[in-house]
Amino acid sequence: MSHKSDTDYMNMALQQAEIAAENGEVPVGAVLVSKDGEAFVSYNAPITTHDALAHAEIRVIRMACKAMKNYRLIGSTLYVTLEPCTMCAGAIIHARIGRVVYGAADPKTGAVESLSSVLSDQRLNHQPVITSGVLADACGRLLKSFFRERRKR
Repeated sequence: MSHKSDTDYMNMALQQAEIAAENGEVPVGAVLVSKDGEAFVSYNAPITTHDALAHAEIRVIRMACKAMKNYRLIGSTLYVTLEPCTMCAGAIIHARIGRVVYGAADPKTGAVESLSSVLSDQRLNHQPVITSGVLADACGRLLKSFFRERRKR
């Protein structure tokens, strides 16, 4: 069995983010890896699905829960190109995801370290291990170019 690194999974998440951008969505991609090594991939799709909840993280959490027939994803790792928002942080806690790895920080809505620290709040019943800044430059570049193009239009 080949062992993938955080960088490998973040590159997979970046590929998903590129799909989101091609669809006119904010380019965020996510990969959820179960404790058994099964990978689930998705991207942001609130605009195309007319669903405010269709963030990349929510979509992969839903996929993994259905596939594993369990709403608890204990021992899993979530890779996401952008720091999760408050909604996604709540879902991460409810699903008991063991580890969260993200690329670019989100100063406006980031709920891991930037705007608030939901995932490390000791008052909550679960705190995943957090690794930030994996391929942050590449993740940030994709977001910046997307918004630059959008402003031009």
